[in-house]
Amino acid sequence: MVSSNERNATVSRRVLRGFDPARLTSLRESRGMSRADLARKSGLGGATVQQWEAGTRSPQVDTLALVAKTLGLPISELVDVPRDQRFPGDWRVLLGLTQPQLGQQVGISTSMIARIERGEVKLTDGNARRLATALEIGVDELVRSYERARDRPAGVQA
Repeated sequence: MVSSNERNATVSRRVLRGFDPARLTSLRESRGMSRADLARKSGLGGATVQQWEAGTRSPQVDTLALVAKTLGLPISELVDVPRDQRFPGDWRVLLGLTQPQLGQQVGISTSMIARIERGEVKLTDGNARRLATALEIGVDELVRSYERARDRPAGVQA
């Protein structure tokens, strides 16, 4: 099991776009699991699941991936961002990857991954190809999501 200190050293602190607390509750209950059962089987503290379901705390992608695995679901069952509204970071989340994990996989620094996801730097052809492959989408799809991130209104988080 990964300790909370190890987990916290590798995660982004942003609010998880598309996470629906009510959906988590419904899916957990449909599997006959209590909050305590889900927390225990996922290696989480008991209050964590309660806070997620109450909407008072947002999950981190790697921790939510553990919960999805425990529930026997793809993370896309817990995170819903319509395809035509996705930013690059949404594709990463749907694979249950943190920025450091994706960066390590494609050979791009975590800070550069973050800036690409926010549309703050130019997306080179090489980075687009490597990221699209890792994210299991086409280059054109990645470029469209990157352009949405670049063109988003002020104050909208990518």
